[in-house]
Amino acid sequence: MIRKALRDPLAHFLLAGAAIWGALALIGDPVDPASRTIHLTRERQAGIALGFERMMGRPPTDAELDAAIARWVREEVLYREALRLGLDEGDAVVRRRLATKMDELAGAEAEMAQSSEAVLEQWRADHAGKFERGGVVSFEQAYFTTQAAARAALKRPDPQGQPISLPRSVNCKSPGEVAAVFGREFSDALSDAEAGSEWQGPFLSGYGWHLVRFTRREEGRVPPLSEIRERVEADWRSATIAARRARAYDLLREAYRVEIE
Repeated sequence: MIRKALRDPLAHFLLAGAAIWGALALIGDPVDPASRTIHLTRERQAGIALGFERMMGRPPTDAELDAAIARWVREEVLYREALRLGLDEGDAVVRRRLATKMDELAGAEAEMAQSSEAVLEQWRADHAGKFERGGVVSFEQAYFTTQAAARAALKRPDPQGQPISLPRSVNCKSPGEVAAVFGREFSDALSDAEAGSEWQGPFLSGYGWHLVRFTRREEGRVPPLSEIRERVEADWRSATIAARRARAYDLLREAYRVEIE
């Protein structure tokens, strides 16, 4: 299975990323805690200036850049001393940050990928509910703290759900209005769901899990790609990155045996 997985292009990308990471470690980035030399390259200075510009909305003055560099040097000194003392070992924040870097590595290629018009047009068609304008929906919802509880309740003719400060009935709301209350993921799931009077779900919101029964649904108009291209591309890219990260984890997970006592 692992040998087959390693033929996957994503596996090649991850291995290449790991090799780059290892090479960087040999030349001092990630940092060598034994080194007492801090070398601030022009590329790093440009990165510091860019970070300032992204935060402040304008390029830094010479004085502001000097101050930003001084902060970076201070952080680098303290970071190296922390590594020297082994303070990174067993640190949950460091552990989470490195895990996040691996996720970012898996999705990096998708972030730079250029999608064709045909791909975006197909994405728009397959997820039309996310992009329609003018549609409204009315529904009843039953809330549950766990997906298992929601699935069990779906077998009953009239699931009551658990107490929560959310309306039982939602009337004539647009997808944006539904998202403002329940979250974007919930609103998108409703947009993709089949219209009908039976209880459906469970659907995940920012609160937990819900079963939903539509009482009214008016489809809106899906604009042509030329009008919503940026939105469609952003949605496609976000989903593609998430899928690549999931595949990358599955490939890496196969190499481990987990023993839980």
